[in-house]
Amino acid sequence: MVDGKKQWKAWLYLSPVILLTLVFTVWPIINTVRIAFLDDYTLMDDVGGMTFSVGVYNFEKVINYPEFLTCLKNTLLLTVITVPISTFLALLIAVCLNSIKALNRLLQTIYFLPYVTNTIAIGIVFSTMFSMVGTGFGGANPYISTAGIINNIIGVFGIEPVNWVNTGSTYWANMFVMCVYIIWNALPFKILILLGGLQSVNKQYYDAAKVDGTSRVRTFFRITVPMLSPMLAYVVITGFIGGFKEYSSIVGVFGEEMGPAGNEGALNTMVGFINRNLMSGSPREGIASAGAILLFIIIFAVTMLNMYVSKKRVHY
Repeated sequence: MVDGKKQWKAWLYLSPVILLTLVFTVWPIINTVRIAFLDDYTLMDDVGGMTFSVGVYNFEKVINYPEFLTCLKNTLLLTVITVPISTFLALLIAVCLNSIKALNRLLQTIYFLPYVTNTIAIGIVFSTMFSMVGTGFGGANPYISTAGIINNIIGVFGIEPVNWVNTGSTYWANMFVMCVYIIWNALPFKILILLGGLQSVNKQYYDAAKVDGTSRVRTFFRITVPMLSPMLAYVVITGFIGGFKEYSSIVGVFGEEMGPAGNEGALNTMVGFINRNLMSGSPREGIASAGAILLFIIIFAVTMLNMYVSKKRVHY
């Protein structure tokens, strides 16, 4: 504890951080809630001193907006599909890395690289990999298209080329590409957390299992998973939070249209819905704020559910 006479020094040192937090975090949250309940809110009218009626008009408009249900469906699908798969794969990779002695540090670095790489840049790479590339030529054959990297790979196994992200591609083909990208992008952080947890597990448990002749599969489910349950709960909760905030990955693959040409907005998410209303300007700030409040309620409810389940399943 800081001595009472010297507390003013602690508050002085903390004051810049507290001030910045109040200005750039606390006040925006309060202002978002305020704007969400003001009907037909516009920034210029607010600055001019105009008063607005208070109500839930913005929330009604968000819920009744046709695009809202599409954004909510896309967000839920991406989250429910990617979080369990990425967590399971991260656990398997972490176990394998923990058992490898040679080149362990190098492999950890390689697996962690996507986490420190720009999301938009990775999205562009994925878009190129799944695209069916066309090249113009003269003469009798004016246009020749190539199947693309991914289609060339699956073609080795006799699978016909698939239109993943180009014009005319299907919704589920687009969704598959996004799930692959999000799972791949989510792996590094989860591997790091789970690998750290594995390295802190007491080796005596595994030695006792070997003495008893326990199989590796049984050891995995009876020792490894229970010992890692706090870390698993953490990566699942943060995974769901990150999944509901998914936006930049879709922009990286499909651009600001949030979908292939001719089907723009097909993969829009809740955060994309909020950003589009904000960029549309007045008088849509209230709708964007209401959408942000609804997204917060959804994330809060899912997080509380995860924490409730974790209390019964997690072994500390």
